[in-house]
Amino acid sequence: MAKRKVLMTGASGYIASLMLPVLRDYFDLTLADISDTDRDGNRVEGVEIADFIDPDRSKYRHLFEGIDGVIHLAFKPHTPRGAEYENPPIDRFTNEHENVQMANNIYRSAYDAGVRRMAIASSNHAADWYEHSLIHERKFDMVRPTDFPVSDNFYGWAKAAYELLAWPYACGIFGRQLETVMLRIGFTRPINVEEYLSDSPMTEQTDNGITELKRNLGAYISPRDITQLFTKAIEAPDIGNEHGVPFVIAYGCSDNTRRFWSLETGRKYLDYQPQDDTEIIYSKEIARVLTGEGTNVRGGKVGT
Repeated sequence: MAKRKVLMTGASGYIASLMLPVLRDYFDLTLADISDTDRDGNRVEGVEIADFIDPDRSKYRHLFEGIDGVIHLAFKPHTPRGAEYENPPIDRFTNEHENVQMANNIYRSAYDAGVRRMAIASSNHAADWYEHSLIHERKFDMVRPTDFPVSDNFYGWAKAAYELLAWPYACGIFGRQLETVMLRIGFTRPINVEEYLSDSPMTEQTDNGITELKRNLGAYISPRDITQLFTKAIEAPDIGNEHGVPFVIAYGCSDNTRRFWSLETGRKYLDYQPQDDTEIIYSKEIARVLTGEGTNVRGGKVGT
């Protein structure tokens, strides 16, 4: 059986680096990014240079020709690479508006080229108001893909906008249905417990550090789980909902004991079966830091 031809944008980025060791052999990949080097300056083999924010889609139209599926990971960060400053959150709208424009350029290019399926890197931040205001205040236990997407920052707003923007392409109003899977990716970095702790004795650990640790234990997605998730997002045979619209929003985290995002749509439409759980991966660190002798950390999935 011939390999599926898949275009991956943002192929020089960190998320791509987690999946490329497997996907290079699994799919017939076309790789594209604005740079062919990663953030450490290492060259990423096979990356074609493309600026998907450019409104002139003819410059990168060729990348979509003959493609079965698109994995869209590219985005413009609000802090330039290597910069020592960060724009205040209220000043980030223009940058995120460009990311929304980029998403539409991807959707339109895929639609025009006859691409069947898109797997888009959305983010848990598309609905992070629930987490920030309710989950960590222990007023809410689980955020579901069906909850109305609200964010308290422009980055999350942009991700929610990506999702809504794809609906017209998916529903078929333009002439055909462009099948779309939105993946709300969680925490992808290895968890180094020591980074969350102060130099103080365990009884004097800062609330913020423990809160962040417990949050990321719930939000984590392992390299093999994120690779499985994107692979199944491209390959799932039928993602049509009860109305016949091939559009899915799914959370991207491992099957963590402490998770506070529902995996129901990923399981139902994509047959996503995550293999990892931070409670097992980091069991020794959890026992020492959260339940060890002398600790006064409050139990539960989140909070202190």
